Amino acid sequence: MSQPSEIRIAHLYRYPVKGLSPERVASAELETSGYFPGDRLYAIENGPSGFNEVAPRHLPKIVYLMLMRNEALARLRTRFDDASHRLTIEYGDDAPVVYDLGSREGRDALAAFMKGFLPHELRGEPRVLEAPPGYRFTDSRTGFVSFINLASVRAVEDFVGAPVDPLRFRGNVLLDGLDPWAELDLVGRIVEAPGGARLKVTARTQRCAATNVDPQTGFRDLAIPRALDERLGHMDCGVYAEVIAGGVLREGDALTLDR
Repeated sequence: MSQPSEIRIAHLYRYPVKGLSPERVASAELETSGYFPGDRLYAIENGPSGFNEVAPRHLPKIVYLMLMRNEALARLRTRFDDASHRLTIEYGDDAPVVYDLGSREGRDALAAFMKGFLPHELRGEPRVLEAPPGYRFTDSRTGFVSFINLASVRAVEDFVGAPVDPLRFRGNVLLDGLDPWAELDLVGRIVEAPGGARLKVTARTQRCAATNVDPQTGFRDLAIPRALDERLGHMDCGVYAEVIAGGVLREGDALTLDR
């Protein structure tokens, strides 16, 4: 298999609360067999899901509030502080509101906010769930780290005839230097960063209707999965990877592939 001239990390993102704002980070310390740090630490249950915090198992994303069905979430601007476990929400011209997600009271207060924010989209009482150790609220049970090829995003722009924000794909690692769709051929290969991190690409990422939502406005304005299917015969864009050796990822890092 051919070796690209250079693959470089353009940007790194985490999503502390499933469905809420991305947060750009300059670097990330990965642990062997772990998840992207600070990613999908919390999810908001859309009515009872059966999630067991003592013995967690992966559940489909439809049991949580998420952009595929609840696009208004993108109209919230949120940021999470690791040290204090506090989530700040800004909405329109309202004053920012802060919730302590490290406490039951704070999580209940956030659930009450969502009950008022999405009154017609709830299947029952919302509940803010905190990921137990060794678990994250990822879409895929093997979605430890997600890669997005920016060249593929630019190809999608040609498909739909409009600008496409890469954040529609909610990936952790945004890559430059690959040809369009070349990331799909990386499944089974190992990617290594200068900081020692080694990741095995495990699966292609099938896109859902969440990518149709503009992450800035919160409105559905494109039909990306349909465009992918019509042009490529599949709806895949991006890949998942497993951390097989811990280490650091940094924006600007040049990555190498096994041969």
